[in-house]
Order: sequence, then C-alpha cells, then structure tokens
Amino acid sequence: MQLLTTIEVSDFDSFKSGFDAEAEKRMQAGLTLLQMWRDTNAARSVMCLFDVNDRDKAEAWLETEAQTGTQITGRFLRTA
Repeated sequence: MQLLTTIEVSDFDSFKSGFDAEAEKRMQAGLTLLQMWRDTNAARSVMCLFDVNDRDKAEAWLETEAQTGTQITGRFLRTA
C-alpha cells in the first residue's frame, strides 16, 4: 500500500530541511519515502509518495502532522 500526500509549503528549502530532519519519525510511523515532487504549476505544492507498512501508524502520523499546522492531505493507494 502507498500513501500519496500533498503538502502546502511557504518555502521549499525550509520545508525540505525540516522534512529531512524528521526521517526517523516517519520511519517509526511505518513510512518509507519513495518519491518527492514539486508541482511546476504551483510552487507551494509538494507531493510525496510513501510505501506504507502499517496503515494505522501512517494515519496517526498524518493526523499529527495536520495538528501541527502542516497543510497536508493524504490518500492511501493500492496497485490496481
């Protein structure tokens, strides 16, 4: 299962620095980053694709991120 997130950021470099610093937190949530994209038409939008090994932990991580003020949305996906 994968998780596709969209995150709205004000400054990509600051976001990326903080994102990299929280790798252990994501790992504990059962998430492995597969790919990160920046939207070429919306500079504030960053999309991340994660491999999920524990959906409950991943959902809790998403909720925690949203509670910290991060503008994040996520969709759980399965290969068809």
